[in-house]
Amino acid sequence: MLMYPLGDSAVILEFGNKINHETNEKVLAAAQLLRNDPFQGMIEVVPAYTTLTVHYDPLQVRSSFPYETICREVTLRLEKAPFRRPSKGRIIRIPVCYDKKFAVDLSFVAEFNGLSEKDVIDIHSSTTYDVYFLGFSPGFPFLGGMNEKIATHRKDSPRAKILKGSVGIAGGQTGIYPLETPGGWQIIGRTPMPLLYLDQTHPTLLQPGDQVEFYPITCEEFAEMEGMRWGSE
Repeated sequence: MLMYPLGDSAVILEFGNKINHETNEKVLAAAQLLRNDPFQGMIEVVPAYTTLTVHYDPLQVRSSFPYETICREVTLRLEKAPFRRPSKGRIIRIPVCYDKKFAVDLSFVAEFNGLSEKDVIDIHSSTTYDVYFLGFSPGFPFLGGMNEKIATHRKDSPRAKILKGSVGIAGGQTGIYPLETPGGWQIIGRTPMPLLYLDQTHPTLLQPGDQVEFYPITCEEFAEMEGMRWGSE
């Protein structure tokens, strides 16, 4: 594990340089350990693919050298506790309409990979994905485990507007746009299921460590579900 500063109030823990399930498990396990045993001045921990950013308040750290003290506190906590796999997350099933009305890049993804559009849909909706981390915009899940058969590069020119709920592919990963934002992912479908609940204590549907399964729905089912009142845990 490598440690290095991020400004004067955060430290980055790097657990590897390859994006895979095993490395991300180490990130999530370290995040869970520090949340359970925070040090004086710790604000929050933010997991990513291979790194964990630990934010702290240097004014609350009882030391003339806050960064060195934080590194020591983090190291002591990680060394004294044996590695434990992070608590198993939930499996969230998310409906996706892959109709061309929403799947504006489905034909490109299919052609790029030498597949039919049905092949792309079948492959995309037959995998269980790991939520590696949330980023880019509030609640945006970066999902690992996508089949390389449908991997497709980002668009050369990002769109100015991607509709909320759009499901996209970028390289070997897939994700969902929780909000209407610009974006350069290849859009292959859309879900009516909201990913953000801003009036809730826990506003994001998904959390790092959860798993996602997509299942296809029709345009009619999409319209019906879009008007539903979805609950959140």
